[in-house]
Amino acid sequence: MQKYSVNQHLIETLLTWVKSGEIAIPEIQRPFVWDSSKVRDLMDSLYQGYPVGYVIAWRNPNVRLKDGSLSEGKKVLIDGQQRVTALTAAILGEYVVNKTYERVKIKIAFHPIDERFEVQNPAILKDKTWLPDISQAISGDLFEIADEYFSLNPDVDKKQARNAFSNLMNIPKKQIGLIELAPDLDIETVTEIFIRINSKGVVLSQADFAMSKIASNTEYNGNELRKAIDYFCHLAIAPEFYKHIIDNDKDFAKTDFFAKIQWLKTENEDLYNPDYNDLIRVAFTSQFNRGRLSDLVSLLSGRNFEHRTFEGVIAEKSFATLKIGVNAFINETNFKRFLMIIKSAGFISPKLIRSQNAINFAYILYLKLKELGANSVAIESHVKRWLVYSILTGRYSGSPESAFDYDIKQIANKPFDEILKEREEAELSEAFWNASLPQSLDTSVASSPYFHVFLASQVKTNDRGFLSKDVLVSDLISLRGDIHHLFPKDYLKKNGLDRNKYNQIANYVYMQSEINIKVGNKPPKDYFAILKEQIDNNTQQLSGINTNEQLLENLAMNCVPVEIQYMSIDDYNDFLILRRKLMAQKIKAYYWSL
Repeated sequence: MQKYSVNQHLIETLLTWVKSGEIAIPEIQRPFVWDSSKVRDLMDSLYQGYPVGYVIAWRNPNVRLKDGSLSEGKKVLIDGQQRVTALTAAILGEYVVNKTYERVKIKIAFHPIDERFEVQNPAILKDKTWLPDISQAISGDLFEIADEYFSLNPDVDKKQARNAFSNLMNIPKKQIGLIELAPDLDIETVTEIFIRINSKGVVLSQADFAMSKIASNTEYNGNELRKAIDYFCHLAIAPEFYKHIIDNDKDFAKTDFFAKIQWLKTENEDLYNPDYNDLIRVAFTSQFNRGRLSDLVSLLSGRNFEHRTFEGVIAEKSFATLKIGVNAFINETNFKRFLMIIKSAGFISPKLIRSQNAINFAYILYLKLKELGANSVAIESHVKRWLVYSILTGRYSGSPESAFDYDIKQIANKPFDEILKEREEAELSEAFWNASLPQSLDTSVASSPYFHVFLASQVKTNDRGFLSKDVLVSDLISLRGDIHHLFPKDYLKKNGLDRNKYNQIANYVYMQSEINIKVGNKPPKDYFAILKEQIDNNTQQLSGINTNEQLLENLAMNCVPVEIQYMSIDDYNDFLILRRKLMAQKIKAYYWSL
């Protein structure tokens, strides 16, 4: 079966399709990221007759309407947006939305004698030998433009200039390749074709396809919905972007969506900064009880999975349902309550959350349980425990969409208490805590999710930093404190250990820098001897700890075996084994306390 067609079309034909909506360029599917010089270079390539590549469009399927008639699907541009947007800007003089979401015009100037293009600038505007804006020339009359130019520049070679004008005005007659993908292709096939055609090796995610479907739909206000998604994600990172929306998108600023995301203008929390992929995945999964975004693309197209047809009523319902999901996601109360729950589990910094999929599903779970009417105390416990469970088991690290799909269908059809109990019995047995988890802690990767859960457990129990009398681990994490080595790195290196050995996470601890400096490169038995001397003499040479009870308590909360006080290089491997077991037991107690 032929999966696509390839045809050459005049640029003016392509631009006519864009203006009429036959080809839909989602307004802010991606902002226009080319700088003006690339637009200039594209115009020069067309003028010189060089090829400018292909654009790829995927025709929406024909949708059956309520009255039984068929609505012919538009072509949705999925690759080549930057080139087509550049053509509309330079040739038609249209506005583009730039990297900062401002509507601007890109004006390309042309020098007919030198046959050279340049981005319009103040110097060009003062120089009569330049045509300052090619869009005005291309849409104008050749003879009028030539006469006006010659009146300003009487000494130029008129024949040469007329040829240049003619070539310039013929740019819309140049051809560009259009690869049109068949409407009945599934999203996996479209993705595969895209990857094979795209020489840059760019992978278009299923979220990109979903965003294209949403943004190109005006019938159900998909374009407005897409802006809400995009603007929320942008504001979450840069609250000052609020003013840009007010100044540059006055229509959107009047919408209900804008009213619902205004709270972000004063929000500086960065624990969870979702991108559009995260937002659309959470909104979709929580509302549709499905985990595969390819299903969303199909539903927004009106797909009837049972009869394999496309129906307008399904598309309409799907957009309405997705809007409910997006509104639930961006709701200030939901978002802030969810972050409070995550923080109360000890995850107070984004550097403690390595798995975006895990926190995404935690939010899905929060929204779903709230929708199902679970009480707030149960929701808090379930969300915290599921987040930690999914991190410890790597549940969403392999095939997250399959896991999302399976889990949300279970949650929608079965009491969550039962689901959680089954998972814990199957995957968090005593063998996991006593053998599997200590083994997982045998790694030199500081960003290990197991180490992050350990640190979260320390935050949850208000543990103090190693050898600190008052400074909490949470303070050291929040205030950019440093992780240091219990067996000093320099000491281990001098004794011949390589990076994988001395950087073991069982050798890591949050420690005040001033304490670490005093520890230096001494083996533990030596710096603990100083500490004992300080306790005996109340001199506080190394730490504020001044009793043996305080010392033992500090070792326990940091899961440091008491034997460390007498250890040197010969004991290092034994120390690592002991500490991993202690860390695993602390994580176990923490998990069951959630």
